Amino acid sequence: MLKHKAILQGILYIVPTPIGNLKDITFRAIEVLKDVDFILAEDTRQTKKLLQHYDIDKQMYAHHKFNEHETTKNLINKLKAGENIALVSDGGTPAISDPGFFLARACIDEQIEVQTLPGAVALIPALVNSGLATDKFVFEGFLPHKKGRKTRLEFLAQDPRTVIFYESPHRIIKTLEQIQEHFGEERKVTVSRELTKKFEETLRGTAQELVSHFKQKAPKGEIVLVVEGKPKEVKTKRNKYK
Repeated sequence: MLKHKAILQGILYIVPTPIGNLKDITFRAIEVLKDVDFILAEDTRQTKKLLQHYDIDKQMYAHHKFNEHETTKNLINKLKAGENIALVSDGGTPAISDPGFFLARACIDEQIEVQTLPGAVALIPALVNSGLATDKFVFEGFLPHKKGRKTRLEFLAQDPRTVIFYESPHRIIKTLEQIQEHFGEERKVTVSRELTKKFEETLRGTAQELVSHFKQKAPKGEIVLVVEGKPKEVKTKRNKYK
C-alpha cells in the first residue's frame, strides 16, 4: 500500500527541457518552473538562457553527476520541510543519460512525491525518423568507452529489436566501424544529429556508407545512432523427395 506524504512535504518535479529549439517545451513545464521554490540545473548557465527566454526569475543551484551524492541529503531535507523543487538537465528529460536518477530514487526511498512531466527526449524523434522498426526497440545510451564495449556490441548484434545509442561527434566514426564489424555490412543504420536545431540532419545507409560520409565531412553536434535489429532468418522448406 502506498503511503501518503505529509501535508507540508514538498514535491520533486522532473522537468524535460528543449533539446535544441526553445519552443519545444510544454505549458505545464513553464508553469512548474515559475511556481517551484528553486530549480536544480545540470549547468546553470545553460538553463539561464531558457529561463530568460520565458521570463522566469527563479533561484538556481547546480546539480550534476559530480556533486549529486553530496547535495542530495540537504535537498531531501528541504523537500521534507515543504519546499517544491524542479530538476532540469541541459536538454531533454533528466535521468535519461543525464543526472536525475540518484535524486529521484532517494526521494522515493524517503516517501517524497516525485512527478515527472512528459516532454522532449532525443531518442524518440531519432527512432521515428529512422524508418526502422518502432514496435520494439532498446535504448543503450552511451556505450562503454573501453571495458565491456566489445562484449556489449557482440550481444546487441544478436538482438532483433532496433537499437538506439547516444554518441559524440569525435567517437561516431569509431562506433560506426565497430557496428559494421559486429553487426554486419548489410545492417541498416541512421545517424541523427542536431535534432530540432537549425542544422538538423538525418543520414541513412549502412555503417560503411556513413563512415565514408563522415570521413569526408566531419560531424558536429549531439548524435543519436539508430541500428536495425538482427533480421529474422528465413526458413526454407526442404524437398522431401530429395
